[in-house]
Amino acid sequence: MNEAHFFQALSDETRLRIIHLLACEKELSVCMLFNALQRSQPRVSRHLAYLRESGIVQVRRQAQWVFYRLHDDLRPFNRAVLDQLAAGLAPREPYLSDLARLRDLRAQGRPCAA
Repeated sequence: MNEAHFFQALSDETRLRIIHLLACEKELSVCMLFNALQRSQPRVSRHLAYLRESGIVQVRRQAQWVFYRLHDDLRPFNRAVLDQLAAGLAPREPYLSDLARLRDLRAQGRPCAA
């Protein structure tokens, strides 16, 4: 992946919100992501597909569940950018609320908690 394509993938707020949650929580199901983001499943899936095609995330299937995480084979530069980005976004809205909703969903055992 070239840097222009990498940074273009980061130019959308929904994709930034997904990256932030994955950086904080390591691996999440599509269902947990769209519930935490309060966005429709098709919208979140479309952005996940873009991130997957960009090489930023990878997918793991387990029965009917689909899980995403940041790609294990990211180049060190790209991984450092994502780590710094997640750290910088963490105290800001809507990223702070996304993470709080995700953790509430998990604590309540509500939908799709794996």
